[in-house]
Amino acid sequence: MNKTININLGGFFFHIDEIAYQKLKRYLESIAKSLSDDPQGKNEIIADIEARISELLSEKITDTREVVNEADIDNIIKIMGQPEDYADAEEAYSDSSYSYNRNKSSGKKLFRDGEDKFLGGVASGLAHYFDLDTIWVRLGLLALLFFGGFSVLLYVILWILLPEAKTTAEKLQMEGEPVNIDNIEKKIREEFNNVSENVKEVANQASEKIKEGAHEFSSKINKTFSGKTQKNNGLNDFLNTIGKLCMAIFKVIGKFIGIIILIFSAAVILTLIIGGFSVGSLEWLNVDSGYISYPPFFQDALLPIWLLTLCSFFLIGIPFLVLFILGLRILSSSVKKLNKPASLTLLGIWIVALLAIIFTAIEHGTSYSSYGVITEKKELNLVANDTLTLKMVNDNTLLYRHNLRRSSGKEEVLINGEKKVYSSNITLHVEKSNSDDGYLIIQKKSRGRNKLMAKNNAKKIAYDFKIIDDTIVLNSFFLSDFKNLWKDENVTITLFAPTNSTVFFNNTTRNFLYNIDNTNDIRDKDMANQYFRMTETTLECTDCEILKTIE
Repeated sequence: MNKTININLGGFFFHIDEIAYQKLKRYLESIAKSLSDDPQGKNEIIADIEARISELLSEKITDTREVVNEADIDNIIKIMGQPEDYADAEEAYSDSSYSYNRNKSSGKKLFRDGEDKFLGGVASGLAHYFDLDTIWVRLGLLALLFFGGFSVLLYVILWILLPEAKTTAEKLQMEGEPVNIDNIEKKIREEFNNVSENVKEVANQASEKIKEGAHEFSSKINKTFSGKTQKNNGLNDFLNTIGKLCMAIFKVIGKFIGIIILIFSAAVILTLIIGGFSVGSLEWLNVDSGYISYPPFFQDALLPIWLLTLCSFFLIGIPFLVLFILGLRILSSSVKKLNKPASLTLLGIWIVALLAIIFTAIEHGTSYSSYGVITEKKELNLVANDTLTLKMVNDNTLLYRHNLRRSSGKEEVLINGEKKVYSSNITLHVEKSNSDDGYLIIQKKSRGRNKLMAKNNAKKIAYDFKIIDDTIVLNSFFLSDFKNLWKDENVTITLFAPTNSTVFFNNTTRNFLYNIDNTNDIRDKDMANQYFRMTETTLECTDCEILKTIE
């Protein structure tokens, strides 16, 4: 029968038999003796060792009535190690039955790192757990911020659930180091050294402040003895305090500005990267996103579109990359600025991209400077007393249109695998013919660097119509080269009708009629579905009175 003893170990109570108690006591005394040569932090080391032993015993003893026996203490000593493995104790705790592997790892545990935290230490704790640099974890959480604020919720949850590594044992577990005597002692020594260095630094600063204060005090004494009064000392102290307070506020504001710069620049860079692939239509990837994604001057440029897209990416992206690094440096002093070769390289790329965009824009301006017109004439079998019907049609196989109307907008269509511009910028006009016969004049207008190039562009405009009996079927659209997308092209159709001939405007022409004179002062759109006779001067409605009577 063994006697049991109640002990308080690391803040926890245990029932332990007398033999196990004596062995544990001798073990702790041996550790204490091994630290006697350097008493710095000795009590803290012993306290951490006791806390670790208490933690290990708590894992083994699940019932408060259970008694700690000698085998339990032997197992603890195997885990913690022998004192002589780390220092030459005056009276070593020797027991040949115990063996210890110093390289044995206890596995990592996830904690919050309170010593390297920006908010709650979650990012630095994750960095320890996954063997990453803290800055990359913080950047990853910042990147997740753009996906519905997921990182904010994740950070808050981890902040609540994860405990902070406060004790030496917890710090070792966070770093994946075995919690034994050697590592506990080494960790505490490092913390003491850090504290010592900080104390020295503070002492040096205090010494400098004292010297400055002594110098100021001596100068004040000299001024006093020289007959100069010091009535503003209280005001100076007040102003100094206000200045320090303002500096502290400015530092907080600076951090806030750094966060804004970081988020905004990261958002722009991420948008550029996504846009470059989803909208950019890079030729070497054979990705086509449509012409709307490009500025007007990209279409008819000498440089290929993929190169101009890349230049635009660098032109916008490089300044925001610099802002992103600036934001990181504002938030963390450990982030270094770009070295000189990298800075000069980025500056050179940005200048080249800027010159390429400026050159392309100037080139576009010159290609838009001159107007050119091509006129085509078609004789019609239309004489006095004849009736001619005007009708507009669309090719729905190219681009479906429910309602036909004139528009300055343009659409991209594919014809035999070639990109073309589809436009309905067409106007229909009627005037009196100077002869006894009728005819049709089609004017095609475009722009170019000079008159000749503008006329060549206008000549390439494809417009078609048909004459079927007494009806002229006009296309409600024309096609042009895709590079002429922004050349302000249009087609004007003018019917020259002889005197006493009659023109019927089909309802499909309603939105294309433009500035047609008539004796009845009827608006262009209201002339549809009515007959008009050409008088000696202008058109005259022949069925308008009938319509009014019916109404």
